[in-house]
Amino acid sequence: MRSAHVVRQDPEDPLAGLEVADLPESEAPAGWLRVRVRAAALNHHDLWSLRGVGLSADRLPMILGTDAAGVTDDGREVIVHAVITSPGWTGEETLDPKRTLLSELHPGTLAEYVHVPARNVVDKPADWSFAEAACLPTAYLTAYRMLYGAAGLTPGRRVLIQGAGGGVATAAVVLARLGGVHVTVTSRDEAKLERARALGAHDAVASGTRIAPVDAVLETVGEATWAHSLRSLRPGGVIAVAGATSGPAPSADLNRVFFRSLRVIGTTMGTLAELAAVRDAMVAAGIRPVLDSVHDFTDDDAGSTAVRTAFSRLASGAAFGKVVLTR
Repeated sequence: MRSAHVVRQDPEDPLAGLEVADLPESEAPAGWLRVRVRAAALNHHDLWSLRGVGLSADRLPMILGTDAAGVTDDGREVIVHAVITSPGWTGEETLDPKRTLLSELHPGTLAEYVHVPARNVVDKPADWSFAEAACLPTAYLTAYRMLYGAAGLTPGRRVLIQGAGGGVATAAVVLARLGGVHVTVTSRDEAKLERARALGAHDAVASGTRIAPVDAVLETVGEATWAHSLRSLRPGGVIAVAGATSGPAPSADLNRVFFRSLRVIGTTMGTLAELAAVRDAMVAAGIRPVLDSVHDFTDDDAGSTAVRTAFSRLASGAAFGKVVLTR
């Protein structure tokens, strides 16, 4: 089956190791089901895998992709939950120390079919496109958990979202407005700030701009924005961290953290129940994921070109919303 996969890893030129070619379909373990992928959204996780972060070289070639919406063999239209727990784990899936995401240990979603445990699917909203539905499992699930789980935000509270335009950041603007939260976003790109305002952000300012203190900051950028995130919090505020695209090792500024009683909470993805919850909340509110671009992943040279175009779009940092491949 045609798939997009990693054949070698290069920290400086990640797309050099991206290959679009045929690989044999793997056999599904007992208790797993097969989903015919109709759409798969790209994430920075895919770029990190191509750089050699989080994916060991002895697992290559590895089919990329954590997000998918598709159809099971019995005709059910579903959204795939990408968090795979270890055998026998019974607690919250994100706390399993041996849990993985699709494309880390098990083949990912950028292929004709993906296999997942039978419990790892939820129904796709009937009136959503497959491209829209494929955006939920990473970006929207992560943003939902950051806002209402890690940060514990309630209506009327204030949140700063660093890096307007990114998949999680865009999802967070949508979901924060859904929950009645006051939203401030930052970017170095005025066009992205304008789009964030149109999406519902109350304030959209240049990166590093001094703002009124907020109750929480959502961090997926890391080193480039960390100092600003700490300075922007009110005493007792919280930073929810789910990524570090600009680097993972900023100054901790511990004096500020303890003197102002700040909290830093890490979070990765979310649970199956939270995936269903964010889907239901968006359906009830009549809102849908924000698509940057949709590319047709066909089984020919045009499909290979589409995959590379999509990855280049993600890697460029120019995208606003989700980049999606459809089949």
